[in-house]
Amino acid sequence: MPSSVTKTTILNLPNILTMTRIAAIPLMATMLLSPSRSSVFWAAVVFSLASITDWLDGYLARRMGIVTVFGKFLDPIADKLIVMAALIMILPFGRVPAWMVLVILGREIIITGLRGIASSEGIVISASNLGKFKTIFQLVAIIGLLLHYDYNWFFGIEQQWLHVNMHNVGMFFLWIATLLTVWSGVDYLARFIKIIAR
Repeated sequence: MPSSVTKTTILNLPNILTMTRIAAIPLMATMLLSPSRSSVFWAAVVFSLASITDWLDGYLARRMGIVTVFGKFLDPIADKLIVMAALIMILPFGRVPAWMVLVILGREIIITGLRGIASSEGIVISASNLGKFKTIFQLVAIIGLLLHYDYNWFFGIEQQWLHVNMHNVGMFFLWIATLLTVWSGVDYLARFIKIIAR
């Protein structure tokens, strides 16, 4: 009976969406083996859909009252995996500065380690709004970097076309995301030291 209860608890809709997000990573990575316009477009579609599940699984978990330890553990890992997979896969194409990827990856490793230490001591350090904004800007930046090419967007009642270079859009948001990455990392470290030093 205990095993069936555990299985039922883990295999709920929010957790399934989180696991689906992880399962989408190999599909996206395979598409990004080619830098062609069509490949990166569909990779951006997969990444966008996976990003939507990031919001949806949390919303459903709260709405359905089925927030689980497994879900709270897996959800942030899924977020980090798909973000880092996308950045690493486009790195060989020269579409993102290596130092930015290093900063983002380093921050996630350090904060995950600190969060693990805090958890082992029975301390919970909640995510700040800085971290949430950082994630939003990262997701928008990566979608732009994945699309990369020039696009003409139709808008307005005068039937005008707007020429947009998506790589430039992605880099704009990535600069903001990188600044928020460092800022939120320092903020978390300061709160960690403050709590541990008590």
